[in-house]
Amino acid sequence: MPGFRVHVVSDVHGNARDLARAGDGADALVCLGDLVLFLDYADHARGIFPDLFGKENADRLVELRTARRFDEAREFGARLWAGIDRAPAVERAVRGQYAEMFAAFPTPTYATYGNVDVPHLWKEYAAPGTTVLDGERAEIGGRVFGFVGGGLRTPMRTPYEISDEEYAAKIEAIGDVDVLCTHIPPDVPELLYDTVARRFERGSRALLDAIRRTRPRYALFGHVHQPLVRRMRIGATECVNVGHFAGSGRPWALEW
Repeated sequence: MPGFRVHVVSDVHGNARDLARAGDGADALVCLGDLVLFLDYADHARGIFPDLFGKENADRLVELRTARRFDEAREFGARLWAGIDRAPAVERAVRGQYAEMFAAFPTPTYATYGNVDVPHLWKEYAAPGTTVLDGERAEIGGRVFGFVGGGLRTPMRTPYEISDEEYAAKIEAIGDVDVLCTHIPPDVPELLYDTVARRFERGSRALLDAIRRTRPRYALFGHVHQPLVRRMRIGATECVNVGHFAGSGRPWALEW
């Protein structure tokens, strides 16, 4: 029997060029979200924010956020946005990015949302070959994949952050699967620490509990761009950070 190959990406953040090639040689592509690029922390000239307000203001916003001065960052942003109808301006920019990102997806693609994504727009851009799942399962190559999108609430207040209870309910709805696919990692410090941003991102305790309880073969996630640890075993489960695709341009391959 011939083998099956899935390529997995996360944290695409505007990298449509490499996304268009991400499915080459694979039977399916899995995307774990964060298609939108609001602000590139590596190149402050890229993203929705510098397009609207310029690189110098982006430099300042990154400086404040990196220093964890979130209240000052919000006040700084509010001054810039004053007099601008924020929601339509951001939606126009997001729509432009989504048109490009979704056009780059190969068939078939299975995708879930990241914390910076805008879920209600996805149905407008997902072609018939792209299946969007959140708190849902899909059989891919004879194995059962479960998908949970979004992130947990943080001071960053990104677009798709939900309560711990809502997130846990989606994890519970998945049940037992072979491959558990989420945007954020389980709540393990080594998987949550970003060595460049020098901070811990938020991970899910419910996800960690589900991994221990249901013992999927793999738990795949992104969200943390430069993690202290990219891969670790939790019991019978191989946990793998498959991002940050925007920086690497390379998908992670799963074969059986």
